[in-house]
Amino acid sequence: MKALEPQPANGDGHLALARESLRELLDDQRVPPPVRAALAEEYRQLQVLLEKIEHGHIHIAVFGRVSVGKSALLNALLGETRFSTSPLHGETTRATHARWQEYDAGGVFLIDTPGINEVSGETREQLAHDVASRSDLVMFVVDGDITDTELKALRQVKGAAQRLVLVLNKIDRYTQADRKLLLETLRRRSAGLIQPQDILTVAAQPAERIVILVDAEGNETETRRRPPADVTALRERIWDILKAEGKTMAALNAGLFAGRFSDRLTREIVVIRRGLADKVVRKYCLAKGVAVALNPIPVADILAAVATDAAMIVHLGRVYGLPINRVEAGALLKTIFTQLAFLMGTVWVMNLVAAALKGISLGLSTVVTAGAQGAVAWYGTYVVGRAAEQYFAQGKSWGEGGPKRVVQDILDSLDRESLLAQARDDILARLKPLL
Repeated sequence: MKALEPQPANGDGHLALARESLRELLDDQRVPPPVRAALAEEYRQLQVLLEKIEHGHIHIAVFGRVSVGKSALLNALLGETRFSTSPLHGETTRATHARWQEYDAGGVFLIDTPGINEVSGETREQLAHDVASRSDLVMFVVDGDITDTELKALRQVKGAAQRLVLVLNKIDRYTQADRKLLLETLRRRSAGLIQPQDILTVAAQPAERIVILVDAEGNETETRRRPPADVTALRERIWDILKAEGKTMAALNAGLFAGRFSDRLTREIVVIRRGLADKVVRKYCLAKGVAVALNPIPVADILAAVATDAAMIVHLGRVYGLPINRVEAGALLKTIFTQLAFLMGTVWVMNLVAAALKGISLGLSTVVTAGAQGAVAWYGTYVVGRAAEQYFAQGKSWGEGGPKRVVQDILDSLDRESLLAQARDDILARLKPLL
């Protein structure tokens, strides 16, 4: 068993920082429950990664096309058959792993992955990518000159993996001259992706050879024998990498995973909050539209509208984790109203006219007029809600363009006639049983 030599102290420091980062993400109580539910699998992976670091484990994954000898390579490194090496394509259907007992520092695990070029293999390819992004070292295996498909995959893996070595397998099938040419070609085509010293040749499962045995009496017997695997150069290179960079690789890999997780978490929180905010806004739109339509006193309509909009803003602040009081909501509402009065003055005139008509109308005309006024109120609250949501989404800020730009952009993005028609239908559906 080969022991890893002591590593630089900064490796321990990097691991400590990575551990702290992962724990903070796992223990962050500010994450809404719906977001945690949506990212349940990512949280599980985060927990696995934290446990991996705490136990000092190193993960080494193998990556490549179907039948390049990935499983055979892992078996050769292990010195025993732990991974299937069936000649059938697609034998490895999910990531599997085994502990590499040759090391006695923490624990090194070798991980097999499905082939990257399977037909209709998007799920397998995504699985391989996920394994690569969580591995500390990836062995990208080819069995000849690298193809365009492999080169594309190599670039993708390079973006996901912290440390990468390129392995040319089945080297026993080539002459010395062909080996030299292949290595030169691989170095040239992988320039900028792989360091020359990280391109290794192996014969993980050499082809059988015919051997002539001669007994004591001179009788010849023909038999087939498979030469032993030749992975010495690769094994030594892996040892050197783990000695020099093992802890730092693990720390960097954890840091990158944490960064990607944090970005996904932020996006998911935004999506969840926007969904909740939209429900809140539409709830207040309908409540205000019905209240304004039912109230025959125009002045009371306006007061009810302001109170409803202020309550909606307070509610939106809670959705975005930025609570505000009624006074702050009133000030924010005044800012939005000022922009609406400037940009949308004719709508508010329509609102006042409809209010006056509602006070003198009778029968069905009252319902129709009330529905029209309620729809305008619904639309106004919708614009207010969208503007307030944008303000909270930007951390209680209007951004560089100020409130006027935010309100203008919202008005430009809306299909006013469609929204008013939707509002009228919703309000009339609520009003008819009451009037």
